[in-house]
Amino acid sequence: MAVYKLFPSQDASIYSGYPAMNTGLDPILDVANYVTEANPISSVARSLVQFDQTQINNVIDNIASVTSSLNFTASLKSFVAKATNIVLKSSIEAYPISGSWNNGSGQYLDNTQNTTGVSWVFSAFSGSAPWPIDSFSSHVTGSYSGSNNAGGCVWWTGSGGYTGIGSLEATQSFNLRSEKDLNLNVTDTVKVWYSSSKNLIGALPLISNEGFVVKWEDSKEFITSSAVTPQLSFYSIDTNTIYPPELEIKWRDFIYDTGSLEVINTPDLFVALDNNAGIFYSESINQFRLNVRPQFPVRIFETSSMYTKNHALPTSSYYAIKDLDTNEFVVDFDTQNTQISCDATGSYFTVYMNGLEPERYYQILVQTTVDNNTIVMDENYYFKVVNG
Repeated sequence: MAVYKLFPSQDASIYSGYPAMNTGLDPILDVANYVTEANPISSVARSLVQFDQTQINNVIDNIASVTSSLNFTASLKSFVAKATNIVLKSSIEAYPISGSWNNGSGQYLDNTQNTTGVSWVFSAFSGSAPWPIDSFSSHVTGSYSGSNNAGGCVWWTGSGGYTGIGSLEATQSFNLRSEKDLNLNVTDTVKVWYSSSKNLIGALPLISNEGFVVKWEDSKEFITSSAVTPQLSFYSIDTNTIYPPELEIKWRDFIYDTGSLEVINTPDLFVALDNNAGIFYSESINQFRLNVRPQFPVRIFETSSMYTKNHALPTSSYYAIKDLDTNEFVVDFDTQNTQISCDATGSYFTVYMNGLEPERYYQILVQTTVDNNTIVMDENYYFKVVNG
């Protein structure tokens, strides 16, 4: 498929109220502004998430080899575990981090506070490598020296001079009725990381991949009013659920050349899924092919069976993938990135299995539009991904 999912190499939350506490193995990532009721004092939680640059480069190199371009989109996605007090319109921001950090092995409010990794004050274990609080580099910012909450990570805010990139900030707004899952467009940041890792930028500053810091907008942080206490908790890479954060990279790999095949022209059609072994390792890349024929062929005189003659699906055909246990789409129908291709043999699409949680069953759905009828087919197109 032209949808590839990467999972974090490290993630953690940092809390201004616990300046040296590490939460690198906690199952939750927090983004919050907490306010105590008596003698109001605010404290803030931010989350740090990093993805492996070698994996990112491998995906983008593959895109370039297939499409001869770097035309893709990248999204930072996290799935909500708990949402509290999102009553005012509020925006979450994500920025590329400036400076390395260490995951650590702590959890939130351990009996004995763990200080083995990143925290509000330190980028590594407690007492080492404090986050800068002054003399920031160009296009870099963080909490300022002398504030009561100095620390909390350091991040890039400007474009650094990269062509076509005005800012490396990604934002998403929330309100009382909105969806609470995080889905941030971080395409520009990923492109800059890729260019920096390949040294393709000449005299421009290198912005290496140190991950993202995810925080509420400035106007919602360190506010002591009990009316401004937005709190979102997302599942981390250490969750025991199927909802870890992910970096989703999409690109268009659509090719349509039917050769001598006829395009199906009746909504009464039958579609069978070929090249389905049923079980795939998480490292597998599989090209599924579709056998398409009319369900009720027109009677004509021929020397071969109409039931063995393959047809092409129309260009307005797409696929989706659903988790069978949760009944949720892990890859939804997408008119740009899940469009079904065709060659002289038949219709087909490619799925990269490592973007799917292993040891689970999935179902493929096929959507097509024929003669102004939109049809969705789910004819027992099942498969399982297992650990390789």
